[in-house]
Amino acid sequence: HYSSGVSVMRRSGLHGVLVMAMSMMTGALALAQSDAPSQAPATKPTPPKKVALTGGRIIPVVGDDLAKGTILIENGKITAIGADVAVPFDAMEVDCTGKVLFPGMIDPHSARGLDIANENVPVTPFLNVYDAVDPSKLFFEDSLRDGVTTVHVIVANECVVGGVSRIVRPIGLSVDEMTVMPDVAMKFSTTPKSGFDRMQQLATLREAFADLDYSLERLAETKYEDQIKKDGKKIDVGPAEARKRGKELIKDSDYDDRQLNMVRLRRGDLGAWIYCGAATDVGPAIKVATDQKLLDRTVFVLGPESFKAAGELKKAKRPVVLDPNLVYRERDELTGELKETFIPKKIRDAGVEFALQPNPSASLAERYLNYQAAVCVRNGIPRKAALESITINPAKFLGMEKELGSLEVGKVANVVIMSGDPLDFSSWVELVYIDGIKAYDRKNDFRIEELLKLEQKVGARNQERKDAEQAKNAKAAGD
Repeated sequence: HYSSGVSVMRRSGLHGVLVMAMSMMTGALALAQSDAPSQAPATKPTPPKKVALTGGRIIPVVGDDLAKGTILIENGKITAIGADVAVPFDAMEVDCTGKVLFPGMIDPHSARGLDIANENVPVTPFLNVYDAVDPSKLFFEDSLRDGVTTVHVIVANECVVGGVSRIVRPIGLSVDEMTVMPDVAMKFSTTPKSGFDRMQQLATLREAFADLDYSLERLAETKYEDQIKKDGKKIDVGPAEARKRGKELIKDSDYDDRQLNMVRLRRGDLGAWIYCGAATDVGPAIKVATDQKLLDRTVFVLGPESFKAAGELKKAKRPVVLDPNLVYRERDELTGELKETFIPKKIRDAGVEFALQPNPSASLAERYLNYQAAVCVRNGIPRKAALESITINPAKFLGMEKELGSLEVGKVANVVIMSGDPLDFSSWVELVYIDGIKAYDRKNDFRIEELLKLEQKVGARNQERKDAEQAKNAKAAGD
């Protein structure tokens, strides 16, 4: 009944064919424990009881690196890490000699797995990304190929109050199979959406909370009146006291769709992720979060210019997700001089904890999270801080640091096996384990294989043209 202006997402017959095709492909890439491709089962597969990743260099992110060691995985969890770990006789051993073992990377903020990034209606707290996640999106396949094992799927920034987000694995035939954690956070924005100015944006945001308060008061009063009538009594208190007593009678089933998620936000069941596209949007975002008592659960998602409010962010003592464009360029209005600012350095120098996003809209390299981290190191960010920004930091922001973000005993076995150091752009992902299950094997990646074949064909054609041109020039010189 909130259909006005909200797009209805239906899966067409073609989409169903794509889902089937993608399911066959992801099964081949993801869940085979041998080199032979196999189709994924309909339910989440059971991890092998014991897997030992042996002989590789281990970068746990938390703690010191190991030049050569073993990670023992049992029932999907890491049970031992070290240089002298004994491999059980019944463990499946994977030789990682010459390889690098790294925690699965975390994409902290993405709408690319959705059928649509944002709805037209500005205030949509009743929406949940569960209804729009498309498992057949190539985005998820690319994420897995790039070493990303966890994606925080959340509506994009073109909203006032968006919907509820979800943490997923980038593999699975259904949203339920992909889900790591449902109902993570509510999305907000203090940056004007299309057609809004800043006054309208902030007024609409404040109105959303005011409407909630008003409707909850009415509901509480009604619940008290209904209870009094049921008990055969007369109302003997004023409206204020009736509302106070009625609040204790309200159940979740009494809230309508527009109220429920906002109530869950207020009582601490959901976090708040607030987009601040410009420096001037940061102050209002902090104020809204403070006024609504959400600040201790708020993550600020920054636009390129928002680093200029680093002082305010430092005082707020809350983490941020940086814009995918790590360099901010502006021209001096008086001199015309072009000035470049490396955003992560400004944010880190202010003492604000940050996470990085991939940048699929830029050149090829920026789509990789580990490349974004390498750019940070090149621009003065310590290596440890850069690696944390794509692993343990986003895990913390999502409340999953006890399960994800590093290679530690007791954590979920999300492990990326790379050909070299993750910050060396000549390295590539060879194997990915999610929950202790082999989810990706480069040897079985038919898309990579086809691209390499195409590259070889193009190279052969270019060589033929070059040889023909040389022969032609030689003939002309002889004549």
